[in-house]
Parts: sequence; structure tokens; C-alpha cells
Amino acid sequence: MTMTRRAMMAAAASFAASVPIAGAAEDGPAIHVLKDPNCGCCTAWIEILREDGFSVTTERSFGALLMQHKLENGIPQNMTSCHTGEIEGYMIEGHVPVADIRRLLSERPDAVGLAVPGMPYGSPGMGPQERRDAYDVFLIRRDGSTEVFTSYEAA
Repeated sequence: MTMTRRAMMAAAASFAASVPIAGAAEDGPAIHVLKDPNCGCCTAWIEILREDGFSVTTERSFGALLMQHKLENGIPQNMTSCHTGEIEGYMIEGHVPVADIRRLLSERPDAVGLAVPGMPYGSPGMGPQERRDAYDVFLIRRDGSTEVFTSYEAA
């Protein structure tokens, strides 16, 4: 079977229209995440960000180096979790919901950033939200103090 030039051009145009444009789903805010490469919940949280339009880059980090990075960037030890993001001058520690990140970027408080300490079940990337444990998202102030930014009830 031979293909005419017109048929080949039509097939190429059809194929090009069906291929997603690189980065099209990630035109939103850029966030850089430091994480242990073996952590599945970190990867799940990153996928949630990407699905919501964030442009995510990642960097491998382990144990003491990751903890040092957190502390050097103003995250109190009692606020730590398994991964750390950096977005528009703010630190995002742990399984912070997308809505809270967007609110932070909208309100622009004078703060280090947000944290969900530990790994609460049902927080983004940590299991189904419809069966979540109650947890708080904390705003970390520049002096190291914290306050509740958002509370999530158990579901």
C-alpha cells in the first residue's frame, strides 16, 4: 500500500494533534521537592501536585542531609515530615493539601511556609481522604512559632 503525500500530511497532523504538549499540564506554580527516592507517599503527593497543574521538580536527599536542609530553612524539628518543597520563597513541609498551598501563595503572609508534621493518614498522598484522621496544617512564622492555618476533621 502506498500513501499519498496528502494522506501522509493528514496522518501527521492528526497524530500531532493527539500528542500532549510537554509541560501543558504543568503551567502552574513551580515547586522543587527534596525527598527520599524510595518514599512512595512523597511520590504520591508529587503526583497530586502535578495533577493540579503545579510544575514539579524533585531532588534526591537522605537522612541527616534532608533534616539539615529543613532546619537551615526555618522548619522547626517538631514540624518535620518526609519531604520538603520550596515554592515562591516558601517552604512546604510534608503532606500539605494543594488548596492550602494555593491559599498561602494568594495571601502571601510573612512566614517560612506551611507544614503538616508527621504523616497523617488521609492527608494528600497518605491514603483515602474519605477515611482520614484529623490533622492540622501549620503556618510557620519567621521567629519559629507556629499557628494553625487549616484544620481537617476526621472523615
